[in-house]
Amino acid sequence: MNNAQRQPAPAPDTIAVSSVAATPAEARKLAESMMEVMNALLAVIEQETTLVRAGKVREALKLEQDKNEMSRRYIAMISLLKTSQKYLAQNTPDLLSALHRHHDVFRAMLQVNLTVLATAHAVSEGIVRGVNAEMQKRNIPQTYTAMGQRAQPGRVNRTPIVINRTM
Repeated sequence: MNNAQRQPAPAPDTIAVSSVAATPAEARKLAESMMEVMNALLAVIEQETTLVRAGKVREALKLEQDKNEMSRRYIAMISLLKTSQKYLAQNTPDLLSALHRHHDVFRAMLQVNLTVLATAHAVSEGIVRGVNAEMQKRNIPQTYTAMGQRAQPGRVNRTPIVINRTM
């Protein structure tokens, strides 16, 4: 396995901005912090997408803690931006539009990740359902009714399969 895939994405240690923007310098610092958080979260998401596409789901699950931490930071930054939005719109509209453009790219990459995860989920669910159907065919007696129709088995004849959800 590639060593770059094992390393968690670099993340800012703390959110550099802890208050709303009141000056252009604070607004720039807030925007830069937001972009850093989005880039760090995007790096984790891209790594997860790559691993899931390669079928390395267990390795992708190891990124959950990093992804949760980056998501927490992202939400904190969004709340700071919301409280500073009026100031940003009035005093630094170019900075606000740059943040919007960056966020649009972020959202598009997030959609790719969600599509890959949904596809992996659908494929695995299809496999489990297929295995279950085959097991049920083997466990259910093949009988016919008096009218010559195939009898539908009752609940007693169905045997559930057991799935270990820990990976």
